[in-house]
Amino acid sequence: MTIKWADKLSAIEPFHVMEVLQRANALEAAGRDIVRLEVGEPRFPTPQPVMRAAQKALAQDLTHYTPALGIPSLRQKIAEWYQHQYGVDLSPNRVIITPGTSGAFIIAFGLLLNPQDRFAFADPGYPCYPNMIRFLGGEPVAVAVGPENHYQLDVGQLQSELQKGLRGVLITSPSNPTGTLIPDEAFSGVIEAVEAGGGRVISDEIYHGITYGKRAKSALEFSQNTIVINGFSKYFAMTGWRLGWLIVPEEAVRQVESLAQNLFISAPTLSQHAALGAFECLPMLQERVAQYDTKRRYLLKALERMGFQVAVEPTGAFYIYADVTPVLAACGIPDSQALARGLLEEGGVAVTPGLDFGRHRSENHLRFSYAGELERIREGMERIGGYLEKMKKQGGEI
Repeated sequence: MTIKWADKLSAIEPFHVMEVLQRANALEAAGRDIVRLEVGEPRFPTPQPVMRAAQKALAQDLTHYTPALGIPSLRQKIAEWYQHQYGVDLSPNRVIITPGTSGAFIIAFGLLLNPQDRFAFADPGYPCYPNMIRFLGGEPVAVAVGPENHYQLDVGQLQSELQKGLRGVLITSPSNPTGTLIPDEAFSGVIEAVEAGGGRVISDEIYHGITYGKRAKSALEFSQNTIVINGFSKYFAMTGWRLGWLIVPEEAVRQVESLAQNLFISAPTLSQHAALGAFECLPMLQERVAQYDTKRRYLLKALERMGFQVAVEPTGAFYIYADVTPVLAACGIPDSQALARGLLEEGGVAVTPGLDFGRHRSENHLRFSYAGELERIREGMERIGGYLEKMKKQGGEI
């Protein structure tokens, strides 16, 4: 008997990078050495103060459910973090601890979306956004952005969508995949326009802390009516601990608590206690950001030497979103997905095709992650150079 699954599942698109990941894993299992530039996961180990806090919690058998909103001490620490980092006076009551930022997004969209509500975000952007919006009954609205606006949204681009009606707008700064920050004027302008129309801005701030030469601003610096999402995965290098947080206006806390109780019961207990140690690591974390910066500057120069184009210098996160148009033309390769496949199969380098991040010129872009070790990034660039030289003999000169 054929089982009929929910119709809405047909609208959920897979991560294309997961196909790259699975193939890279298979090649490694077969004995191939693959340079991994595809996944946005810090290769740094979990900081030792976090490990010690986790060990202490285990020794005390702190392994049972916590309150749905999170342990009070961690919520307090995060509120203090906002005062220290952003100068924002934040009540701990507004901070909700979630199972990763994915859990935070499910709660945030669940809080806001009615069926067919329209929610806008930048294209290119993080591929889970439209899938989560669809799954919760909303209508994703992808707004094409490019180098002329730092790959970020502004009021001018949103004007026509605002006139049609938007439940909200999602801002990601620094951005995945482009690594760009939204200019202050654009940030404040979007928030003002969306709130004037009765909507809400969700600010994805997961890459805050990982910036170069400029501090990323929180949406809370512009409006206390925004919803902010962040977590411990990127800056704090705690990906597998699956711990995020959500900041909502005071009047939404009770509704969020009900959602959290029903959807998750609570965030992972051990991870919450471990995260209390994360705020002891700030000098070491800043040293790690300096290392990211070294890799960023190296990778930018290396890619540009090989013919890749980076229209806007990334100043946050650990990604470079490169236009591969000249490379495709020179090598006779049809699109970035075919280039990514060739780099993996023949060059031994895994990168992410632009198709994962939307539809706006995605076939002409690749994302390179520099979250790994510099030595491996150097090796990857040498392999890419060799592969392109081989392909140029068939397709012409760059």
